[in-house]
Amino acid sequence: MTRPHPDRVPDGRTRRRRIAMSGTAMVLLCALALSVTRGAAQPSAASITPQTNAAQTTTVAQTGTTASNASAKGGSMAVFGPKVDPNAKMLLESDQVSYDSGTNVVTATGNVQIYYDGNTLTADKVVVDRTKNTVQAVGQVRITDSDGNVVTAESANLTDDFKNGVMETVRAYTGQRTMIAANKATREGGETTVFSRGVYTACESCTDSNKPPIWQIKAKKITHKEDEHMLYYHEAQLDFLGVPIAYMPYMSQPDPTVKRKSGFLMPSLVAGSDIGYGTRIPYFWAPAPNYDLTVAATPLSRQGVLLDATWRQRFVTGQYTIQASGISQADPSAFGNTSANIDQRGFARTTGEFLLNNYWKWGWDLGWTSDPSYLTDYGSVGSGQTELTSTVYLNGVRDRNYFDLRAYAYRVSQVNLLDTSLQAADGFSAPGLDQQSKQPIVHPVWDYDGVWGDPIAGGELSWKSNLTSLTRETTDAYSVTTPEGTIDRFRGIEGTFNRYSLYAQWRRQYVDGLGQIFTPFAYAQGDIFQLDNADPDVTRLTDQSVVVRAMPAVGAEYRYPWLVASTWGSQVFEPIAQIIVRPDEQNIGDLPNEDSQSIIYDETTLFEWDKFSGFDRTEGGTRANVGLQYSLQMPGVGALHATAGQSFQLAGRNSYQVPDILYSTADSGLQTTQSDYVAGAMLTTEQAFKIGSSFRFASNDLSVNSAEIAVSNVFGPLTGQVIYAYLAKQPDLGVDKDREEIHPAASLQLIDQWRTFGAIRYDMIGKDVVGDSLGVAYDDEAFSVSLALSEDRSGSSGQAVSRTAYLRVGLRTLGDISTSSSGF
Repeated sequence: MTRPHPDRVPDGRTRRRRIAMSGTAMVLLCALALSVTRGAAQPSAASITPQTNAAQTTTVAQTGTTASNASAKGGSMAVFGPKVDPNAKMLLESDQVSYDSGTNVVTATGNVQIYYDGNTLTADKVVVDRTKNTVQAVGQVRITDSDGNVVTAESANLTDDFKNGVMETVRAYTGQRTMIAANKATREGGETTVFSRGVYTACESCTDSNKPPIWQIKAKKITHKEDEHMLYYHEAQLDFLGVPIAYMPYMSQPDPTVKRKSGFLMPSLVAGSDIGYGTRIPYFWAPAPNYDLTVAATPLSRQGVLLDATWRQRFVTGQYTIQASGISQADPSAFGNTSANIDQRGFARTTGEFLLNNYWKWGWDLGWTSDPSYLTDYGSVGSGQTELTSTVYLNGVRDRNYFDLRAYAYRVSQVNLLDTSLQAADGFSAPGLDQQSKQPIVHPVWDYDGVWGDPIAGGELSWKSNLTSLTRETTDAYSVTTPEGTIDRFRGIEGTFNRYSLYAQWRRQYVDGLGQIFTPFAYAQGDIFQLDNADPDVTRLTDQSVVVRAMPAVGAEYRYPWLVASTWGSQVFEPIAQIIVRPDEQNIGDLPNEDSQSIIYDETTLFEWDKFSGFDRTEGGTRANVGLQYSLQMPGVGALHATAGQSFQLAGRNSYQVPDILYSTADSGLQTTQSDYVAGAMLTTEQAFKIGSSFRFASNDLSVNSAEIAVSNVFGPLTGQVIYAYLAKQPDLGVDKDREEIHPAASLQLIDQWRTFGAIRYDMIGKDVVGDSLGVAYDDEAFSVSLALSEDRSGSSGQAVSRTAYLRVGLRTLGDISTSSSGF
């Protein structure tokens, strides 16, 4: 007998009914819904899905690839999704519920809502046959799973002990903002789900409008094999702007539970004037979860077939990779009279890093090329390398200590070409020639730094130590004509150079009742230099094989910050003064200078105790640094930070006035008793406007010796940045004219998702374009495409303009296709 339960209230409204029951009857419906939503996560066509370099990346097998070597997340899964708990309780709520005790059937009608194990089902009507273990849902069926995936259907019917089921007019919206639709989804045998007349797109919002998505994949049948973790597409086509552009009678891909899988990967296009046109065709082989191999062949119209391979393997404590590529060139003469004009060319590289414990690790990055320009010509094909530095290292880090030991070798990626912008030094290899033999082999460089754990005399004690050992085959020299005559400069010297340095410093800070900050400090550096087989033609070098040098120093710093607060913001004025007392620097110009060649004097280095960047040079004499720091904070508006000051050589020999073997300190702004004035400021606003500046003014007449200004802002659809740089002539460095450049860059948002972007680097003195780029791009939630062209004229005299064209097309969830062409 049927027992209705209308349960009317006096005013005629229906009372919502809730019942709690065993959730077994809900399992199949949830499983089928999960199969739809999980399947929509990444139903990408195998032929257009690339492999990335991440070891855990999902890769896709191409049409016809055997489904083998699959690695699935979390083991077995119920039709893409985690199995629901059959023992969980189900809560059913609806306008009306009836129960037929004779047939053991529960019927819910009117705004039906079922909550089960984190999943929700809503429909106009749901019939649960507890005897036959079937569920029928009819009318505006909507299922939301615990991961946020949503499935809608006209009806759902699940039968036969939950191993079979059908959903009609299915649409699935996933948490990855994708959508898959099908006329019907059928589950067969508990392991297979078939989607009839299926459509997939990553443009979720397009499904709610009359406009078709930018792209979509259609298939007569999409079959998911749960036991194989595979998706199979039958009679599939890729539509772009509603027009079919690719047809595939059969294709397959791993389902989203698979981390990696063997198969062909996305091809990429290659083009170049010297190598011709071609397509790189990669194959990915994953025999185990922790190692894989990618091999690729790239047929090139002008040079033949380029082969490349990458092996990757992970261990519990680390990982390593091996890369190699090579080609037997069909037309070496295309590269003209260069080192690339050879038959056999190739590249090899291996990297690795392993943990020894929680604090120590060791690793390597070793590479080799057959010739200097191999990476320039073929590096973008497969390896992605354009530079090559080999190193082996041991590194350790703890709370107060740092250890780093490594060896280096540099591989030049430029062909030997005489650099006419620099004068050749008599008796030495000319600039631009013998570039590889001028590079040092560092064997090794060792750094060990630390901070003493307990206070020493109430202050902090820290230390740095450095050992550098290197060998160079050929002296790297050039000549500069100055008002005093022609002078040879040496960037590196033939022979073996060893140096050990130990630096220790102590400092303590005092703050008095007025807020004044006093910081006394002291430091000392000791060095031992050893020169072996040094170039005898470099007569400025010391004739001693071992040189010992020491530099002690004591000093003090004074700061007095003043805070001025008001309703519109707060300001801090902070005068700063330092004095450092030390003896003169010894052996200036008698020793090689490898790590202190760059002298940057601006507001960021004004208060450095020693303004040299390395250990080979050390500042001597008594020096004072004075300046003012200012900061302004305005809530809701922005912030301003500024620094200005000057440095004075009070006594002793000025290390920046006496030239070393490279003349690295010439025209540095510190070579006079009163240094140049330096000033810098940075203004940031909450409205996206930023401006930063750095200036150096001559101490005698306040003329500008260097300036840099960077401005950026967002004006509605326009995002722009302008960088201006000026550097006055430096006759002591052989630069006899001013240098002035401006570098604007902008991106303009056009209609809808279209934007254009460009940049230019302009030499304001030479009235010439140094470099430029221009591009256009389209971006929406499912599709992106960009085309960019660039030119670079910054090479040395005699080098041709470098031009590059780059095209990238991206289909979200499927992958990117990109190609570049240069040398045209």
